[in-house]
Amino acid sequence: MEVSARLKGYRISAQKARLVANQIRGKQVEEALNILALSDKKFARPLEKLVRSAVANAEQKNDTASAGIDIDNLVISQIMVDEGTGMWRIRARAQGRASWIQKQSSHVTVVLAER
Repeated sequence: MEVSARLKGYRISAQKARLVANQIRGKQVEEALNILALSDKKFARPLEKLVRSAVANAEQKNDTASAGIDIDNLVISQIMVDEGTGMWRIRARAQGRASWIQKQSSHVTVVLAER
């Protein structure tokens, strides 16, 4: 049985988010939370919240549907970081000019499964 949680439109580039996501892919939930707690990357805290949300979803699904999910055996089976929509902004430059910069965002999906 699989349970997922999704974070859409978080303001970080997908490349930076994938660096953190690759560290916890395939790990047990408890081990992944320990890795994220000790990480100094900016995206570690939102990803930790997302994993905790997926665990809460599993507990809720287990309570309501009697799914028989063992919370202690949950593993992060999939974690996908996709590019979200970018916001275009203008930055002032020298001599009255302007240049465009793009603010990146990303969509993250965490899927938990029993081992």
